[in-house]
Amino acid sequence: MAASTPIARGKTAALARILDSVPKGYHRYTFGSVSAGKAEALANKFHRLYGIGCSPAQRLTRKQKGRANALLVMYWPDEAEAVEWLLLATEGAGLESEALKQVTGRQRLTWLGYELVRHASHGRTAWTWRRTKQEMAELYTLVNLQAKHRHYTALRETLERIARQPGFHGVRTQSWALCQEARRLGYQVELPHLFYLQKVNHGEQLTLAN
Repeated sequence: MAASTPIARGKTAALARILDSVPKGYHRYTFGSVSAGKAEALANKFHRLYGIGCSPAQRLTRKQKGRANALLVMYWPDEAEAVEWLLLATEGAGLESEALKQVTGRQRLTWLGYELVRHASHGRTAWTWRRTKQEMAELYTLVNLQAKHRHYTALRETLERIARQPGFHGVRTQSWALCQEARRLGYQVELPHLFYLQKVNHGEQLTLAN
């Protein structure tokens, strides 16, 4: 079977793949951006160097030999001129040339406008995404301004846009807080529904050169 790697056309799929991978030991990362015309070549380069398209059996063999396993997350919207990529790796040898950081480090992984954090869930620690502090501060300012001036049509549109953002636990918690802030400021219109994130397909497969 030919090696491949998924291409995420939407942010939710790209971010979900990271959430699915980090608990499996993919704790090291680096990221960047590449023009759409060079994205496929980059994926093939990472497969040649780090085996991002390896099968589960091949990954097990690499692990037994003390080599790191790696995977590539690509956010590649239709018609996009640039592709955002993020390389995740387990502990092990083979990626010494990459300036890898730890998702458990003091500096949180922030990608596509969201930051990766841990939270308590059913007696255990889980990972989730949330908006950055800067974005939340801007949203609180916007909600307060629109509510203060009773620009309720604009406020409704703001809350609906907030509700449409990826429904990860951390994002959804922040969205609820913003909705409650609007209520506290006198907004009486029905609040938008906040959707829970369902299982997400990681994207269409890009076949890699062996």
